[in-house]
This record gives sequence, structure tokens and C-alpha cells, in this order.
Amino acid sequence: MSENLAIVILNWNGKHWLEKFLPSVIQYAQNAEVYVIDNCSTDDSIKLLQTQFSTVKIVLNNKNYGFAGGYNEGLRSIRAEFYCLLNSDVEVTENWIDPVLNLFKTDSKIAAIQPKILSFNNHKFFEFAGAGGGLIDNLGYPYCRGRVFDDVEEDKGQYDDEAEIFWASGCCLFIRSKDFWEQNGFDARFFAHQEEIDLCWRMKNSGKKIYYTGKSKVYHVGGGTLNKQSPQKTFLNIRNNLSMMLKNLPFPDLIWVLFLRMILDGAASFYFAYKNGISHLWAVLRGHYGFYAHIPGTWKLRKENQMKKYYQTKWLIFKHFLGGKKNNY
Repeated sequence: MSENLAIVILNWNGKHWLEKFLPSVIQYAQNAEVYVIDNCSTDDSIKLLQTQFSTVKIVLNNKNYGFAGGYNEGLRSIRAEFYCLLNSDVEVTENWIDPVLNLFKTDSKIAAIQPKILSFNNHKFFEFAGAGGGLIDNLGYPYCRGRVFDDVEEDKGQYDDEAEIFWASGCCLFIRSKDFWEQNGFDARFFAHQEEIDLCWRMKNSGKKIYYTGKSKVYHVGGGTLNKQSPQKTFLNIRNNLSMMLKNLPFPDLIWVLFLRMILDGAASFYFAYKNGISHLWAVLRGHYGFYAHIPGTWKLRKENQMKKYYQTKWLIFKHFLGGKKNNY
């Protein structure tokens, strides 16, 4: 069933993750081809693959292009009907592939699917990056079924369904190759973080659907390259989120949302500084300056058609931090 599926792991100095998690991927690959795209690692990752995982196909990038550019470069040489873009710090489970491919068969407009993503360190809880499927609010704040900002739900079977969502997590992203390339892949300028949300938004603007299936599950460590407290991660999330909205938000929402986000991001910078250190305040400022630098290029990528109803809830940040709501949005 999986002959048209390529499982593709992007690696950059992740030898320890490959050692730990590649065995489960190979064990449960169900005849799919397994690839590792290497972003010019210097930690003997390639030697490990050649000596211990000879069935894995290796694609070598000539430099570290980041997550977005790294996949764009490496996938050009991989031929398959479906890609599974899989983080190196993910443990897969038995029968994780068939439910996804079966769901693709039900509707040709389904472009991307993610499984249930649980925490590797605590299997009872959802994992930050994707959980039970990605959504977005009217101010452009991404959240998940099972995770709102830093609050993560326990898995009690509440998301064992199959449902249309807004974005699928890049830590385990099944996607039709034709839909990936019709959008010219990820926006390589993002480097890392929120590039999958931007891609899913662009696909939805073009009439495609994004889905989640709770019939498949994986376990994700998270923070394998940049942990949640990294100022660089704060910078990338701020810059990329603003660029994504400029590219995809419809008028007149674009004007008032960006204006309000300037104010809210300013307030958030002090919260981040209090919580994680002063370097995060500067990271927010750098994120805004990075967004301003991106504006000319981002505007050129803006399409004629944007979804008029792009969000699942309104005023998430106020409901969460002021209203005390933690889940079930």
C-alpha cells in the first residue's frame, strides 16, 4: 500500500536522534522508501547511516538551508506520490501509515494530513508541535486541538476523530507531492518555524483541505534543534508569523490585524523578558525588523484570493490569558 510514499527525514547534526528513532521508522515503514536529507552535517551522521542503516537513501544538501529550504532542496530529487516529512526526534508506531493513506483516498482535495502527536517524554499528554491538529485565531495566533499557547492537554481520547483542520504539523506532515510543488514548497526565507502553517494556508487559499486523523499516532520529543526558551526561536516565530499573515490574510483584516499585533507583540516582549530573559525582548524587536525587511518579497508572493473565514476562534490571547480558558476553543 505504501509504494507511493517517501518518508523523508531532514537532518542537521542529529546523529543521536537518528540512532534513537530511525529503527522504529524502518520497522514500521510498510515498504515505503525512507530517505534522510542531510543539511551538511559535521557530526558523522552520514557515516552512521552508511554503516548502520544501509537501506536508508541519503540526499546531500551542500549547506544548511534550514528546515524550509532544506526540504525544498532535498525533495527535488525524490519521486513519490506522497511525502511524509518527519522530524528526526519522532518515534512512530505500528500501523501509523495506513490510516493516513486511507484518508487521502476519500477526497482528492485533501492535500495534507497529520497524525495524533503525543509527547515522547510523557505519553499521556499531547505534544506542543501539532497535538490533535493545528488551528488559528483571528489575530493569526496558531494553536492546536490539545494545546493552547503553553497549556497542553492530557490525551483522554477527545481527539480520536478524523477532522478538517487549518494546519498540519511539520514534525509529521503527510502531503501530496503535487500539492507541495504547486505551491513551490515551503517559503525558504522562513528558515524554520511556521513554514508549514504558511504552506497549509496557501493550499487552503487555493481550495485544498488539511486533515487530522486520530487513528494514527506518533511520539515527538520536541525542541531537538531549538528549544522553546531559545531567543532565536522567538525571533523566527515572530518574523515568520507576521510575514505569513501579510501573505495570506484577506483585506480588510490584514490592516487591523497587523496594527493590533504590533501592540500585542510589544506587550508580549516584556512578558517573554520576564519569563525567559531580556534576550527575548530583543528577539521580538528583531522579529519585527526581520518582517519589515521581508515586506517587498512577501508582497510579491501574495495571491489574488485569500480565505475570508480563516480562523476557528476569535481573540484567543484574551480568552486564554485574561479569561482563563485553557482548551476546547
